[in-house]
Amino acid sequence: MKLMFLGTGAGMPAKARNVTSIALQLLEERQSIWLFDCGEATQHQILHTSIKPRKIEKIFLTHLHGDHIYGLPGFISSRSFQGGTDLVTIYGPKGVEEFVRTSLSISQSHLSYPLQFVETTEGTIFEDEQFKVVAKKLDHGIATFGYRIIEKDLPGALQVDKLKELAIKPGPIYQKLKNGEKVKLENGTVLDGRDFLGPSQKGRIVTILGDTRYTENSIELSIDADLLIHEATFADGDEKLAFEYFHSTTTQAAKIARLANVKRLILTHISSRYQTDVDLDNLEKEAQAFFPATTLAQDFMEVELPKKRG
Repeated sequence: MKLMFLGTGAGMPAKARNVTSIALQLLEERQSIWLFDCGEATQHQILHTSIKPRKIEKIFLTHLHGDHIYGLPGFISSRSFQGGTDLVTIYGPKGVEEFVRTSLSISQSHLSYPLQFVETTEGTIFEDEQFKVVAKKLDHGIATFGYRIIEKDLPGALQVDKLKELAIKPGPIYQKLKNGEKVKLENGTVLDGRDFLGPSQKGRIVTILGDTRYTENSIELSIDADLLIHEATFADGDEKLAFEYFHSTTTQAAKIARLANVKRLILTHISSRYQTDVDLDNLEKEAQAFFPATTLAQDFMEVELPKKRG
């Protein structure tokens, strides 16, 4: 599981920061990528990475402000020319389907793959045998959501040494046992795969929040997360300004991280008013004063979340 920040700026593009988009790369887990927000020129940012657009199977939109969605029509159109044939599911607040289909219709764009739209509401919006995604409303003046991505626990590693002690040679039987199945040997002995698995691997949790004021729902979405991605449009001391524009400060984000007991915090959605190295260093230090495990995101920054053990 790896995350790449394709855009980390707020409102409009700046020289050093494009507008918001985050790629959650699940290539090892499910051979696919999930995109969170798709600001203007997201597809241009992707050109500078190893990301293959055809691998993107889901797009989650936090809200419908332009700096989070204006890249969507261009991206999904170009995906057709780049070999995309599989279904793409787009999750977002009410209106996203109208926005996309109107853009495609007026521009007479034709896709080589189907689109599916899921209107985001509070609660579980996606779940399969591997992952669960929970959404909650945030506070941003228009309908805005945060997403909690929960990886389900994985079975433990196959204890090969135990099987070798029983003189069981590697082969298809190993895979069946790893899957937790029961296997009957030629001598009539029945082996239960569950008896040959080590401790289960705890699933990882990533919380990605949209633009928001300080809110309790941010804490609930972030509880015990391995990684919290929180906007920090304004610096400490600009709480009044942040409140007026429905945004958060560096220290507010850090307080959310501390209250939610997350392991790591990454700040994004940085205002273009902060451009010098000194400004950016100060933003990071402000948050670190409340939550030391804080990093200020930069465009194309990658973060890997290794599997847990035990």
